[in-house]
Amino acid sequence: MYAVVDVETTGGKFGEEGITEIAIYKYDGLKITDQLISLINPERPIQPFVKNLTGISERMLRNAPKFYEIAKRIVEITTDCVLVAHNASFDYRMLQTEFDRLGFDFERKTLCTVELSKKLIPDVESYKLGKLVRSLGIPLSDRHRAAGDARATLDLLKILLHKDGEKHIVKNLIKSHSNTKKPKHLLKLLKTVPASMGVYYLHNSKGDVIYIGKSKNMKRRVNQHFSSSGKKQLRIQLETDSISAEETGSELIALLKELDEIKLHKPKHNRVYKSSFIKFGLSLAENKNDYQVLRLVHASSEDEYLTSFKNLNRARSILFHYAEKYSLCLQLLSLDKKEGGCGLYQKQQCLGACVGEEPAESYNKRVQQLINDVEFRHADMVVVDRGRNPEEQSVILIENKKLVGFGYINLSHQITHPQALKNIIYPMKDTREARHIIKSHLRKHKTVKVIPLNST
Repeated sequence: MYAVVDVETTGGKFGEEGITEIAIYKYDGLKITDQLISLINPERPIQPFVKNLTGISERMLRNAPKFYEIAKRIVEITTDCVLVAHNASFDYRMLQTEFDRLGFDFERKTLCTVELSKKLIPDVESYKLGKLVRSLGIPLSDRHRAAGDARATLDLLKILLHKDGEKHIVKNLIKSHSNTKKPKHLLKLLKTVPASMGVYYLHNSKGDVIYIGKSKNMKRRVNQHFSSSGKKQLRIQLETDSISAEETGSELIALLKELDEIKLHKPKHNRVYKSSFIKFGLSLAENKNDYQVLRLVHASSEDEYLTSFKNLNRARSILFHYAEKYSLCLQLLSLDKKEGGCGLYQKQQCLGACVGEEPAESYNKRVQQLINDVEFRHADMVVVDRGRNPEEQSVILIENKKLVGFGYINLSHQITHPQALKNIIYPMKDTREARHIIKSHLRKHKTVKVIPLNST
């Protein structure tokens, strides 16, 4: 027995949303045996973009029943049923949130028609409900209203059940939420996580860190861990006993802190930094004609490079960009091996270093411009970025082109000398990966403030 459900909500911060409309069709595999369609007064404001999307306003809901008034009916119509929805984790979470506010544990097995469609109808343009049902010839009226979306989901379910004749996939995709780590427990943990930029830590019952991540919205990211059905995420859900989080304000600090903390704690479910992600380095040499030559080489742990890259395609793309920007020779950037003039010389964008037409001295000056772009701009400098609140700003201290650490200062604080910053700096380990993160971030975010410092 299936209970096909769709809910519309107020939108807003995670865990603070309310349901504005619900539709449930009880389906026995042959016909609809019961149904519930109702507006709901959420007793909280509706976000403007949601009003525009659904057409549901506070005025429409003024005389609608509140959730507690129809809660018993929802329990009755879904008892002994598999709860079916398109993106079931969202609809199920919203129902659980509303029942949790009433002090009632609402637990049902669930089936997601998005996941089932990906298994049985591969290679379609989109798995969004509107586009998917149109591609299958299913009529859809009242899009983004509960009754219309639920009925389209029911028609989609019929097709999927027919395609999965022996029910092998359906059985594997139906999720039971009655394990030792109940969704209610995870929802309570989520309430402790701020919806802001920072680094979060998932701990097991012994307090050990089992996963570290960073996000612009930590609450949303942790919810993705708890909503996913992947094998790794299911293990994380079962093992997570508590969560701690640290707001950083700055995305760059979040990236650096994530790297630093993963190397320190070595969490069992983090794999990304178990080995260096730096695969290529940019080295500088001089050929027999005194031209400076830049070469992409496989990175080794012993050598230092002007800058580093995660993969070869990204490295080549960046170097080609600088070749065009500074009229440099593709051959002397190791991007062109053919005889005679390089590809940019043929387009009159290279000034002829590859064929000896440009003096080495003038060419090398432009190579230095490229080096200045990919290296730290100054040997000693401070990267200034957003703080954790409007009254502060974050600082990252670089000395002798090495990472020293980060800290937070008041907006009125004058940054003039590295020694004055060291008292408030949290030290971080200088690594090639950390410098790579900083350089990449500065290349992508040209507006980030960089202040050179006096070294004396």
